[in-house]
Amino acid sequence: MKKLKLNKVFKGLFVAVITVMILNFVESCRKDDDTSEEIKTQKIVFKAEASSGVNITKAVYGIDGNPITVSGLNGTTWTSPEINAEGVVYNSNVVVNATGVDATSTLKVQIWVDGQLKAEGVSSGQNLMTSTSYTF
Repeated sequence: MKKLKLNKVFKGLFVAVITVMILNFVESCRKDDDTSEEIKTQKIVFKAEASSGVNITKAVYGIDGNPITVSGLNGTTWTSPEINAEGVVYNSNVVVNATGVDATSTLKVQIWVDGQLKAEGVSSGQNLMTSTSYTF
C-alpha cells in the first residue's frame, strides 16, 4: 500500500516538474519573439536652409561616428538622403558650410528623426559654418 502511494506521489511530482519546464520553455520563446520586435528602425534626415543669396557649398553628416561628406553643393537648401538606422543609435551630427552675401546672412541646419525635428543650429555672417547634433 505504501509503495502504491509513493508511486502516485512521484508520478504527480514528475508531471508537475515536466509541466513547469514546458511552461518555462513556452515563456522563453515568447520573450525571444518580443525582443525581435523591439529592434527599432529610425528614419534620420539632415537639412540646411540659408537666407537669400547664400550659397551652401559642403555638408558633413552621419550617425555614430560614420560621417558622410558631400562637396560641390550649390544653392540655398540641401537635404540629405534618408538614413534608415536599425537598432540602437547614439549620436547624429551635421555640419554645413556656406558663403553669405554679408553679415546678415543666415544658415540653419536641422536633424529630423521619424519626421520630427530633434535639433537645430543657426549661424549668421559671411563665412557660415553651422552645426548641430542630437543624442538619442
